[in-house]
Amino acid sequence: MSTSKRPPADQGTNDWQLPWDGGCRCGQVRFRITAPPLLSMACHCTGCQRMSASAFSLSLAIPTPGFEVVAGEPVIGGLHGDSHHFCCPHCKSWMFTRTEGMDEFVNIRPTMLDRHEWFVPFMETWTDEKLPWATTPAVHSFGKLPDFAAFPALIQAYAQEGARPGKA
Repeated sequence: MSTSKRPPADQGTNDWQLPWDGGCRCGQVRFRITAPPLLSMACHCTGCQRMSASAFSLSLAIPTPGFEVVAGEPVIGGLHGDSHHFCCPHCKSWMFTRTEGMDEFVNIRPTMLDRHEWFVPFMETWTDEKLPWATTPAVHSFGKLPDFAAFPALIQAYAQEGARPGKA
């Protein structure tokens, strides 16, 4: 889907076709999204490369009140530090991340959504560590993490221009 100009997300959730459901590969852990995402991202850091067994990880930042685990009990996997990576205890799918001190959002793996074909990363981070051949269509790119002061403008731009689910 194009990232052409779109109406602001605050015009309601119909633009986002919420709620969304998702879950792990085996289906034992399920979650529901009821709030529009703040940002979509690709992270090229070597930690995400190892966690995802890929060139980068993908994330959708969801406001915490709009995220709920509705079945199963995810467990912490990966490193056990400031970022808590939640996985299915059975199939070990990395489903979402909560970072200490950033309680206002949850980073979900968008490919865990039942319908994720619409997802496009709006920004990419840690490109200083990216594999030379790895590219994304992200419109904003950062060698590391952007300053926190940059996030309000990025969130506003994503609300106006970010990819949305197609009409069913």
